[in-house]
Amino acid sequence: MQPVRITPKDFFLWVGAMAALYASVFAFVALIFSYLDRVFPDPLAYYSGDPYSSGISTQMATIIVGLPLFLLLMYLIRRAIAADASRGEIWVRRWALYCTLFVAVAVFAVDLVTLVVYFLNGDVTLRFGLKILTILLVASATFMHFLADLHGFWDAQPRQRTIVSSAVGTTALAAIIVGFFIVGTPWQARLYRYDDQKVGDVQNLQYQIVNYWQSKEKLPAVLADLQDPISGFMVPADPQSGAVYEYETVGALSFKLCAVFNAETQPYSVYDGRRIAPIAVPPETSMKVPAGKVGADQDSWHHGEGRTCFERTIDPDRYPPFSKVKQM
Repeated sequence: MQPVRITPKDFFLWVGAMAALYASVFAFVALIFSYLDRVFPDPLAYYSGDPYSSGISTQMATIIVGLPLFLLLMYLIRRAIAADASRGEIWVRRWALYCTLFVAVAVFAVDLVTLVVYFLNGDVTLRFGLKILTILLVASATFMHFLADLHGFWDAQPRQRTIVSSAVGTTALAAIIVGFFIVGTPWQARLYRYDDQKVGDVQNLQYQIVNYWQSKEKLPAVLADLQDPISGFMVPADPQSGAVYEYETVGALSFKLCAVFNAETQPYSVYDGRRIAPIAVPPETSMKVPAGKVGADQDSWHHGEGRTCFERTIDPDRYPPFSKVKQM
């Protein structure tokens, strides 16, 4: 019997379907891992306060686009096989199915090796067990599905095929919906980014104020005094409202900076007290915040929702005037 001739349509349908499948499966596993990292955080790891600037947004987008594309291409392939049974015997189909079986086993093995490495490094947690379970379930389901396809099971059982396709789509949709409850919506993430930018601006202003005091041995009367055309420093404004940040001196060495925030500092933000933030400004010797806003034991840049003020007192022993430093 002569081998069945494949057409460009056959080739690209199968290549496109497998590419969409691999991308969707990898993104799904990575997304579940990301959720587990946030629900069961590792205190030794760093997490961004904005999940949508990390891989989560890419993972969700890949599933949203890739999975429906895979289901559509497989529908077209099944329809072509139903119209011409010889389409089920072409070599590209066999190669695609065997390649998928191989990839499923390879990914299963590689991910297990990776997880064992984490285990040996001390990651003995519930998160670790759930990640292993995720790999087992996804790799096993993928392997069994395409092994059954290789033996023609789904062609003989179209009803079960429809049920499985619906279950896969529902699971992916549920993972995306659950993600919004875990990390918030993209609109909320934008507000969190605004808040982090405001904290960064206030940090920069604090640095400039301390530097100004060290240079002139007095606090600036207004923020506009900090502008320096030589260094290029311009006083930042609130990126959300465009308003100038509040500044007030409360003593010869004390001042406060205020900003309006959309929400309380998010867990595992770079400015949250449970994370070590990359501080590029002088540390403070004291911190006062509005009652009911932030506890005194919180991180110095932890903020509440609404107007929050950060009161600072310069320690002249730690930040002596530059004139005294030169004399030394």
